Amino acid sequence: MYKKILVPLDGSPLAETILPHVEKLALRLGSEILLLYVDDNADFLLERDEVVDVNSRIAEHRQRIEAKKAYLQAMVDKWHARDMAAGYQIGHAPVVAAIIDCATQQGAELVAMSSHGLGGAEKAFYGSVAAGVLNRIDRPLLIVRAQF
Repeated sequence: MYKKILVPLDGSPLAETILPHVEKLALRLGSEILLLYVDDNADFLLERDEVVDVNSRIAEHRQRIEAKKAYLQAMVDKWHARDMAAGYQIGHAPVVAAIIDCATQQGAELVAMSSHGLGGAEKAFYGSVAAGVLNRIDRPLLIVRAQF
């Protein structure tokens, strides 16, 4: 039914609340899990008249991406040890568009994510990213409400 499940993660414990649900689905259906981290490049946005060391910012950004790759690879390795198909991808901002683009390009038949609910009162039920994906996705979406 779902041969590939896309799971967007931001590195937070709240985002990881989806993982037990995805693992059960993947084991039962024989699905591949594709983890996605979206790099929003927010550290490159500068305030008016802000002066920064660009080389230092680039180095910090590279270190952060490498840390995220190691984080994702550790999960993939855990699933590989259990004979589960898994992989990861790094996407680029804007976050909602990156999730939808990855789902389309990778042929994910299900997108599974947790909802943080930290995006303001109007989006508190789903969370701004989850609400954005929900409004634009063209395939099944599993949203699990993260518990604080």
